[in-house]
Order: sequence, then structure tokens, then C-alpha cells
Amino acid sequence: MAASAWVTEKGLSHMGILEGKNILVAGVTMNTSIGYRVAEIAQQEGATVLVSNFGRAMSLTARVLKRLDPEPPLLELDVTNDDHLAGLADQVRQHVDRLDGVVHSIAYANPETALGGKFLTTPAEDVKTAVQVSAYSMVSLTMACRPLMPRGSSVVGLTFDARQSWPIYDWMGVSKAALESASRYLARYLGPEGIRSNLVAAGPLETIAKKAIPGSEEFNNIWGHRAPLGWDPKDLEPTAKAVVALLSDWFPSTTGEMVHVDGGLHSTGA
Repeated sequence: MAASAWVTEKGLSHMGILEGKNILVAGVTMNTSIGYRVAEIAQQEGATVLVSNFGRAMSLTARVLKRLDPEPPLLELDVTNDDHLAGLADQVRQHVDRLDGVVHSIAYANPETALGGKFLTTPAEDVKTAVQVSAYSMVSLTMACRPLMPRGSSVVGLTFDARQSWPIYDWMGVSKAALESASRYLARYLGPEGIRSNLVAAGPLETIAKKAIPGSEEFNNIWGHRAPLGWDPKDLEPTAKAVVALLSDWFPSTTGEMVHVDGGLHSTGA
């Protein structure tokens, strides 16, 4: 295996925990995306990173990827498009011969109808879209990548702890509950192939997705009062580091798990 990613003050070489690994980060739009910070730290830890997005957002993604060194390849992937999913492995093979890790950083619910307190009146079509994009896509993305994933590979998704209801989160909360269950089933069915599936449950972060939720500043108030360690909604690094750790070989027997990176709020009562 290759030598160090950086050198310590004592002159000892340090090998990154993703040294030699190939990682696909699906769902990067802005430098405020959790996926962007994951890509950045994964590179620092020695990984070769590929990134995906689709449609008009790809131009935004292409712009922010120029900040990374090396600049990762950008693949077009709409997780609701069967042709895109079918062709993903071939797209990846143009750059690397395998994938050791896949990051699912994808979610969507119509903010006009499915969020912000409109739970009881959301049309069925908008519910279907939220669940397909936010939950089922973790399965479809993993299956599209599966031919490239050797034993020891890792799939990591991002959630907002859906074991309870939250104000204004509505059908995204239901979709995240489905995502959490889907990850456990991926763990069950892909475990015999040596593929792990885990989630990171982050506290509220100032991403483009959060800003689209009407009234989302209420989450900052909740965390500000209740998180034992405190919480900085602008600091993506703790969440991204947890994702990178789960992509690494440091959790070889952990699957079907949800790791909380929320300042400890999940452990508190009212």
C-alpha cells in the first residue's frame, strides 16, 4: 500500500484511513453540502473520489469541485432515471475499476406541499416522490454500484433521526424513517457479500436542503437549548468525519447501524 498522506510533527508518516480506496459521493451541489465536505475529507484521507449530480445542478457542482485537489470526476446520475442507474457502473469504470465506498447524500420533498406543517394534506404523488428520492434511492444506487463493490465495501447514507416526529419535517421525516429501515435491509442482504450499510444521523446543518424547509430555524433553537455538547449548524466537519470513518476499515463488523452526530441531543429527554 502507498505511503503517507501527510507527516506528523515528529516526522512520522501517517497513512490516511481511506488510502487506496475509491469512493463515490452521490448528491453534491454546493460547498455547503454535507457530501462536499465528505469528498474533501475523503481525499485528505487518501481516497480517489468521484461525485455525482444531475440536471441544472451539475453546473453548480462542477464549479465547487474546482476547489478540490485533485478535482473529482463529475458523473451525471438522476436516481429516479432507470437509464442513468443502468449506466452508472460504466460511467464509474471510465475512471476507476471498483468502488470501495458509496455515499448517499440525496433527499427531496416538495417544500410547498410535503413540508412545513402540511402533513395531513400532502398529495400522494408528492409522498411517492419524497420516498423514492430520499429512501428507495439508497437501494437503487447501491444496486447500481454493486457489480463494482468488493468485499469490505461500505455504503453510508445521511439521515435526520426519524425515530420520532419533528416539527415541520413531515413527509421528509417519514421518508427518512423509510431510509433507516432500508439501510437495515441492505445490511441484511448484502452482509453475506461483505458489504456494509450504515447511516449517520446528523443534527440540523445549514445546507441548501435545510434552507428549503419552511421554518427550519426552529431546529437550531431546539439544538441550541438541548444538545449536551452544544451544536454548530454551520460546522459540517463532525458529520463528514463520521461518514469517512464508516467508509474506512475501522468499522469492519458494523452494519445496519445509525451513528448519531448531533451533539448528544438524541440521548436527552424533554
